[in-house]
Amino acid sequence: MCTSFLRHAAAVVLMVILIVSAASSRQIAASSASENPSPEEVVASIYTLVSSEAGKTPDWNIVRSLFLDNAVVVLRVTRDSTAVFSLQGFIDDFVRFYGNPTVQKNGFTEKVVRMKPMVFGNIAHILVLYEAHIPGVPRPPQKGVDSWELVRQRGKWYVVSVTNEIPTKDRPLPAEIQ
Repeated sequence: MCTSFLRHAAAVVLMVILIVSAASSRQIAASSASENPSPEEVVASIYTLVSSEAGKTPDWNIVRSLFLDNAVVVLRVTRDSTAVFSLQGFIDDFVRFYGNPTVQKNGFTEKVVRMKPMVFGNIAHILVLYEAHIPGVPRPPQKGVDSWELVRQRGKWYVVSVTNEIPTKDRPLPAEIQ
């Protein structure tokens, strides 16, 4: 009887923790939506949101809330090829990345180095130079360029698409973002 009671109590505690955690995630997403962030703030927050300390993972529901459901993400996957992802595919790719033991052990950071925005009415284009890095790994941060397209709907900015490119010796950074 005592074991059964302890199992039941543990299940109730776990359920309460899950409900509070889910409510907190929705509250954070809702509060950021009500603050009416600018397109630049939306994009900058995504780099912060996909970064995480060792042993932790990003809140993908908050990331998801910043994109249109049918957003398109195009990422450089090798020197000569790109991959096209749906929003869910983009998140799934990041989840796999966070499954890497080195990333689990050290965390991951992406930070904006420079941003060049252009906003016109309800559309925005933002070119971003960023650095991605796994702390504690001797390899220097990887620079990249993301091209973001956003649209304002119902008073809030959402990501429509993002396209990624990695600078190389043969593909130097564009003057607009240096």
